[in-house]
Amino acid sequence: MPDAPGLELILAEINREHPEAVLDTSFDREQAALIIDPSKVIEVLTWLKETPGQEYTFLSSVHGADYFPRTPRFAVHYELLNRERYERLRVKAVIQDPAVGAEPVGDAPGRLPAGPGVPGTPPTDSTSGNGDEEHQASEAGVVGGPDGTPGEVRPAGPPTSAALTAAIKVDGKLLPVVPSVVDLFPTADFQEREVYDFFGIVFEGHPDLRRILMPEDYVGWPQRRDFPVGGEPVIFTRDEVSNPGWWQ
Repeated sequence: MPDAPGLELILAEINREHPEAVLDTSFDREQAALIIDPSKVIEVLTWLKETPGQEYTFLSSVHGADYFPRTPRFAVHYELLNRERYERLRVKAVIQDPAVGAEPVGDAPGRLPAGPGVPGTPPTDSTSGNGDEEHQASEAGVVGGPDGTPGEVRPAGPPTSAALTAAIKVDGKLLPVVPSVVDLFPTADFQEREVYDFFGIVFEGHPDLRRILMPEDYVGWPQRRDFPVGGEPVIFTRDEVSNPGWWQ
């Protein structure tokens, strides 16, 4: 994997072609990571995949993270692999929570599947935990057009790329949005659905964004840190058929 100086060289090269796409680097416990603006996910991953000398052509994992109560709260991690050099590189798209300090822009019908599979509001009960994300962002507000298209979350203070994200309104709640990378890495299909299912992060442009593990009528995002732990039955069809009323 790239060492710390190598990461800085990659940062400089990417930002030369895509200004402010890479916000920072991290080399912790021998894990190399680029911290990027979520709006530049496609540009950064395309550069890492197709640039001669980089060629991280295999996306081994896409997963979400919730650093609550820190900000930016969310992140999507992309684990890349160069199979010729046996080098791994992590890319972290850090995402501000649009529900904090944001004003609704309007609904965006048609962006997500309609029906019970579209999730509702996370519970208000919360638990706290320690996140490991060291990057901070300022309070954000949403701006956008009146046509219901996602607006950008911009920092209230001086502009900083770490605080930029897009937001979409679903069932009256603002959810963070990042571009889908399925066209670039087809293996991201089910993994992005899982991140959406558990964290409520919307992947814009995904061909079939809906829940994948939780029941379609499930409400909330069970891997968010403010989600209550335990005490809630989850009914699956197979359980009800083999053991009717098992949850009572």
